[in-house]
Amino acid sequence: MATWPGHPRNTVIPYPLLLIAHLFAALMFVGAVFFEVLILGSALSRVSAATRQRIEAAIARRARRVMPWVLAVLYASGLGMAWHYRVALAQPLASSFALMLTLKIALALSVLGHFAVAMATRGHGERITRRFRRIHLSVFCHMLGIVLLAKAMFYLT
Repeated sequence: MATWPGHPRNTVIPYPLLLIAHLFAALMFVGAVFFEVLILGSALSRVSAATRQRIEAAIARRARRVMPWVLAVLYASGLGMAWHYRVALAQPLASSFALMLTLKIALALSVLGHFAVAMATRGHGERITRRFRRIHLSVFCHMLGIVLLAKAMFYLT
């Protein structure tokens, strides 16, 4: 049995199920952001504007169908996991684990805010495209921080 602060015990939804759902949803979300930022952006710069717009529109349509579900699983499972650590989260400065978990949650909430802004301002045009690129880059950086914190909080105590 693990011994980190606030380790989950006796809960309605077993922690391992929450963890697996969270990991798979995170994998899908981080993978999509990684693809858009590091691969698609460069590839689209090499095609015509008309082709780029068709590809971006097709990806946006698919993302609008899939990503809300991915994010729902990601944040619902994250909320369930956070509930398991509510004792540690009540005193975020009491341990390095609690501090890193708190920072991870803050970054995750910021990503959710980015997603809300992206959905609220979706549209066409060069200005919107530049905004989406900045949002994707910011989310990518946030995701790097979240992944690093997720690993570090169990090893840096």
